Amino acid sequence: MLERESSIENEFDIVAARRGAKEVANELGFSTVDQVRIATAISELARNVVLYARMGSIVVRPFCEGGQQGLEIVVADKGPGIPNVELAMTDGYSTSGGLGAGLPGARRLMDTFRIDSQLGQGTTITARKWKA
Repeated sequence: MLERESSIENEFDIVAARRGAKEVANELGFSTVDQVRIATAISELARNVVLYARMGSIVVRPFCEGGQQGLEIVVADKGPGIPNVELAMTDGYSTSGGLGAGLPGARRLMDTFRIDSQLGQGTTITARKWKA
């Protein structure tokens, strides 16, 4: 089966999740450019897990909707949650002193992007990329 699930706790896990996502995207016939977009989105989202929640998971799986094939990424953690999702999605906003490009950048790389976050309970991000 093409589905890949990865635990995310450190930089090595980020690299492994990225590699797994590229493999799934390649097996599904995504272009090289889209494979890089998907892998970059995974890197940004996984880095946030390590930085803010310390641990979480990423599932990468194929999906089909309306006869169109795509790839879905689900990133989940049990961290502190995002206090203001709208603000967190603003370019340049960062609580860690970074560039503030992670979440907004990942959103731009994918076709659909949804954040569900509860303070003190964690965050789940679901992102999809359609196969061109």
